[in-house]
Amino acid sequence: MDNKDKKPSPESTELEKAKSHIIVEIIEYMANSVVIKTIIRKSTGNISIMSFDSGEGLTEKTSPFDTFVQIIEGKAEIVIDKVSNLLESGQGIIIPAHLPNHINPNGRFKMISTIIKSGYE
Repeated sequence: MDNKDKKPSPESTELEKAKSHIIVEIIEYMANSVVIKTIIRKSTGNISIMSFDSGEGLTEKTSPFDTFVQIIEGKAEIVIDKVSNLLESGQGIIIPAHLPNHINPNGRFKMISTIIKSGYE
Protein backbone atom coordinates (compact mmCIF):
# COMPACT_ATOMS: atom_id res chain seq x y z
CA MET A 1 0.00 0.00 0.00
CA ASP A 2 1.32 3.42 -0.97
CA ASN A 3 1.86 5.85 1.94
CA LYS A 4 -0.63 8.27 0.39
CA ASP A 5 -3.35 5.59 0.63
CA LYS A 6 -3.09 5.31 4.42
CA LYS A 7 -6.09 6.61 6.34
CA PRO A 8 -5.49 9.31 8.97
CA SER A 9 -6.39 8.32 12.53
CA PRO A 10 -8.42 11.11 14.18
CA GLU A 11 -8.47 11.63 17.92
CA SER A 12 -11.98 11.98 19.29
CA THR A 13 -11.44 14.52 22.07
CA GLU A 14 -11.62 18.28 21.56
CA LEU A 15 -9.24 20.77 23.11
CA GLU A 16 -10.08 22.08 26.55
CA LYS A 17 -12.24 25.20 26.32
CA ALA A 18 -11.44 28.57 27.93
CA LYS A 19 -7.74 27.64 28.07
CA SER A 20 -4.88 29.05 26.00
CA HIS A 21 -3.11 26.60 23.68
CA ILE A 22 0.06 26.76 21.59
CA ILE A 23 -1.50 25.16 18.52
CA VAL A 24 1.71 23.95 16.85
CA GLU A 25 2.63 22.09 20.08
CA ILE A 26 -0.65 20.23 20.70
CA ILE A 27 0.08 17.62 18.07
CA GLU A 28 3.24 15.61 17.52
CA TYR A 29 4.64 13.84 14.50
CA MET A 30 4.36 10.05 14.38
CA ALA A 31 6.63 7.95 12.17
CA ASN A 32 5.07 7.10 8.79
CA SER A 33 1.74 8.65 9.82
CA VAL A 34 -0.77 11.43 9.41
CA VAL A 35 -2.13 12.43 12.83
CA ILE A 36 -5.37 14.41 13.30
CA LYS A 37 -6.56 16.11 16.48
CA THR A 38 -9.95 17.78 16.64
CA ILE A 39 -9.88 21.31 18.03
CA ILE A 40 -13.67 21.75 17.82
CA ARG A 41 -16.40 19.68 16.16
CA LYS A 42 -19.95 20.94 15.60
CA SER A 43 -22.76 20.02 13.22
CA THR A 44 -22.02 23.30 11.40
CA GLY A 45 -18.35 22.46 10.81
CA ASN A 46 -15.09 21.55 12.46
CA ILE A 47 -11.53 22.68 13.04
CA SER A 48 -8.73 20.13 13.14
CA ILE A 49 -4.97 20.18 13.40
CA MET A 50 -2.94 17.66 11.43
CA SER A 51 0.68 16.54 11.40
CA PHE A 52 2.26 14.77 8.43
CA ASP A 53 5.50 12.80 8.70
CA SER A 54 7.95 12.95 5.79
CA GLY A 55 6.58 11.10 2.78
CA GLU A 56 2.98 11.21 4.01
CA GLY A 57 0.11 12.96 2.22
CA LEU A 58 -3.62 12.65 1.58
CA THR A 59 -5.13 11.01 -1.48
CA GLU A 60 -7.42 12.92 -3.83
CA LYS A 61 -10.86 13.75 -2.50
CA THR A 62 -13.74 16.15 -3.06
CA SER A 63 -15.77 17.89 -0.35
CA PRO A 64 -19.25 19.42 -0.57
CA PHE A 65 -17.96 22.35 1.55
CA ASP A 66 -15.23 24.97 1.26
CA THR A 67 -12.20 24.11 3.41
CA PHE A 68 -9.64 26.61 4.71
CA VAL A 69 -6.17 25.13 5.24
CA GLN A 70 -3.34 26.98 7.01
CA ILE A 71 0.22 25.67 7.31
CA ILE A 72 1.55 26.24 10.84
CA GLU A 73 4.91 24.43 10.53
CA GLY A 74 6.94 23.40 7.50
CA LYS A 75 5.75 23.39 3.88
CA ALA A 76 3.06 21.54 1.94
CA GLU A 77 1.94 21.14 -1.65
CA ILE A 78 -1.84 21.49 -1.88
CA VAL A 79 -3.14 20.45 -5.31
CA ILE A 80 -6.58 21.83 -6.21
CA ASP A 81 -8.17 20.79 -9.49
CA LYS A 82 -4.71 19.77 -10.82
CA VAL A 83 -3.15 23.17 -9.89
CA SER A 84 -0.22 22.95 -7.47
CA ASN A 85 0.09 25.45 -4.60
CA LEU A 86 3.21 25.37 -2.42
CA LEU A 87 2.40 26.81 0.99
CA GLU A 88 4.85 27.65 3.78
CA SER A 89 4.32 28.24 7.48
CA GLY A 90 1.84 31.06 8.01
CA GLN A 91 0.20 30.73 4.59
CA GLY A 92 -3.33 29.48 3.97
CA ILE A 93 -5.61 28.60 1.08
CA ILE A 94 -9.32 28.01 0.57
CA ILE A 95 -10.07 24.71 -1.14
CA PRO A 96 -13.38 25.30 -2.96
CA ALA A 97 -16.25 22.86 -2.55
CA HIS A 98 -16.63 20.19 -5.25
CA LEU A 99 -13.08 20.48 -6.63
CA PRO A 100 -10.75 17.47 -6.47
CA ASN A 101 -7.79 18.10 -4.18
CA HIS A 102 -4.94 16.29 -2.48
CA ILE A 103 -1.84 16.93 -0.40
CA ASN A 104 1.51 15.73 -1.71
CA PRO A 105 4.33 14.78 0.66
CA ASN A 106 6.88 17.57 1.05
CA GLY A 107 8.72 16.79 4.30
CA ARG A 108 7.20 17.04 7.76
CA PHE A 109 4.55 19.70 8.28
CA LYS A 110 1.57 20.68 10.43
CA MET A 111 -1.62 22.41 9.34
CA ILE A 112 -5.01 23.57 10.56
CA SER A 113 -8.08 22.59 8.55
CA THR A 114 -11.35 24.51 8.97
CA ILE A 115 -14.60 23.35 7.36
CA ILE A 116 -17.75 25.48 7.59
CA LYS A 117 -20.84 23.50 6.65
CA SER A 118 -23.08 26.23 5.30
CA GLY A 119 -25.18 23.80 3.32
CA TYR A 120 -24.64 21.95 0.10
CA GLU A 121 -23.51 24.52 -2.41
